[in-house]
Amino acid sequence: MSLRNLLYGPYERQLSRTLRDKGNPPCHIGVILDGNRRWARQSGAPTAQGHQRGADKISEVLGWSEDAGVQVVTLWMLSTDNLERESDELDALLEIICSTVERLADDGRWRLQHVGSTDILPPDAAARLGAAVARTESATGLHVNVAVGYGGRHEIADAVRSLLREGVDAGHSLEEVAESFAVEHIAEHLYTKGQPDPDLVIRTSGEQRLSGFLMWQSAHSEFYFCDAYWPDFRRVDFLRALRAFSQRERRHGR
Repeated sequence: MSLRNLLYGPYERQLSRTLRDKGNPPCHIGVILDGNRRWARQSGAPTAQGHQRGADKISEVLGWSEDAGVQVVTLWMLSTDNLERESDELDALLEIICSTVERLADDGRWRLQHVGSTDILPPDAAARLGAAVARTESATGLHVNVAVGYGGRHEIADAVRSLLREGVDAGHSLEEVAESFAVEHIAEHLYTKGQPDPDLVIRTSGEQRLSGFLMWQSAHSEFYFCDAYWPDFRRVDFLRALRAFSQRERRHGR
């Protein structure tokens, strides 16, 4: 065991005890899983290996979230922008993502929900994700949103489109729908409708931007940016994010 591990063990346990004593963990955490490709380059490994190492990290983080009392975790696994990558990388990435979601479903502990646009995914990938999600409908554990083919602007556009269609289907004109339009109506048509908004959004790899992640839902979220690449994200990094969240005064603009 390295000296670093010897030092971090007691520190991690102390952090965990402190957070348990404080209570009030975030109900919903959003995670931007960033840095797989840079981890691969730094390690001299193929890009696909970086994506696989990142995928292997997910179950660990869900376990940490359960232990902390978190109820909902949203994992941004593939953005709409990512769909523009070279076909070889994208095909390998989609296979890794689908296999990972299937393994999460097979675990049986977590209830999965796909958030994103299935229309822009390859039909086979969309079908595999849908089948995996369906297998978890009776699960009662942590609610896990797998954001695949997700973009915040796409989500808001889809929400508005759904709202307009609902109004027209109910026999209202577009003018009537526009006249009665309210902010709350958007939330009712988001991919995450019915869920609490994220209290905390974590992004790995040192980047300090949201890149369109949960644009509507994160209006009052706290943000934590971690320098570690996603494959290297440790429990101590996760606990530090929770500690930072616990130290912030959340006034929601009031």
